[in-house]
Amino acid sequence: MFGFLGPNGAGKTTTVKILLGLVNATSGDARIFGKPAGDVEARRHVGYLPENFRFHDWLNGHALLDFHARLAGVSAAERRSRIPRVLDQVGLAGRGGDRIRGYSKGMTQRIGLAQAIIHEPDLVLLDEPTSALDPVGRREVRDLIRSLRSRGMTVFLNSHLLSEVEMVCDRVAIVDRGRVVRSGRLAELLGGMPELRVTVDRIDPGLLEIMTHHGRVLDVQDTTVALAVDTAEVAPRLSEALIRGGYCLYAMVPSHQSLEDLFVSLVDATSDR
Repeated sequence: MFGFLGPNGAGKTTTVKILLGLVNATSGDARIFGKPAGDVEARRHVGYLPENFRFHDWLNGHALLDFHARLAGVSAAERRSRIPRVLDQVGLAGRGGDRIRGYSKGMTQRIGLAQAIIHEPDLVLLDEPTSALDPVGRREVRDLIRSLRSRGMTVFLNSHLLSEVEMVCDRVAIVDRGRVVRSGRLAELLGGMPELRVTVDRIDPGLLEIMTHHGRVLDVQDTTVALAVDTAEVAPRLSEALIRGGYCLYAMVPSHQSLEDLFVSLVDATSDR
């Protein structure tokens, strides 16, 4: 699960189109499955859901999937069994006989996902796959994406919904103005546990001395101290020290850097704004 992130105009969709051979790069080299971008043989193993797509709306859902499966070389027998299964996967069970022109925006998004996976590709490129869905629909799509990974598919997810990416992706790349400014495993980029937020009954020099023995004080607000720590093992030791020192410990909450925090810091750092 690879998340490709960036502000509007950063080059995310252009990169996807280059990988698919829909746009020619002005410089550089793009390869997919070891073959030049756009190679027909490589494309046979790729599914794609564009951000802005239009389907033949006079067709029903079943006919549309049959058409795309035929284009991908899926046999008639396999199409008969696979199409109902895929419709069920994307939440359109029982709606395959409805014409696409009668689909809601969310249903159209789902049929788009279905056509991207109908030929069971090795790689699926999804450009903003949850943009038209309500919260329930986004959760269902997240579950679908996870199921694709469990079946051995690689998913390249292009999205501006950072929380969605944070929930499903293993690796991410953040791009700004056409350049990757940070990439790697999500857990490594965000770090394990950069700080503890500790709430006690009072703030005094004795408390701050205890805190500095266990980490670095980042901020003090009212009776809450933000403490940078190296490991989660600090938490129980700090709790015991506070209680021995006569302080009432009301809360100790680990605070992780979010993907949004990382994204904003990197984009701001490379921006002229």
